[in-house]
Amino acid sequence: MANKRETHCNNQVDTFAEALATARQMQQNWLTYGVDFVNIYVEDVDGDWLETWGHEEILGNFQLDTIKEFLVSNDSVAVRIREHLGERSLFDFAVNLDEVWRISETDDRLSAVGSLLAGEGNNIDTDLANTLVVKLAEIL
Repeated sequence: MANKRETHCNNQVDTFAEALATARQMQQNWLTYGVDFVNIYVEDVDGDWLETWGHEEILGNFQLDTIKEFLVSNDSVAVRIREHLGERSLFDFAVNLDEVWRISETDDRLSAVGSLLAGEGNNIDTDLANTLVVKLAEIL
């Protein structure tokens, strides 16, 4: 038992030592090359990687696409949602709804949808939240 614990600690120490050596090398490169040190660590430093960071999760997401299509449709529930949201961003609502839809517990999901509909400082329209959850369950 003592040998297993000692081996585990040695592995952690080795891992930490490697991380520390890497950090020191990065710091030395920064001191040597200045801001240009980033060219050593980032492949496409001049590309648009920063602007497109995170787009992979949004683009090509079937569930999000379905939610967006529903929200802009002529469905009576979608029309009520748009009226309820008013000036709020429909795209942001769709992205947040996509995240909420990943909640597995039905009651928690319903509560989260209600909170999304309410926004900041508004009352929760439980009837609209229930209707939206039922409609999404049908289409997703």
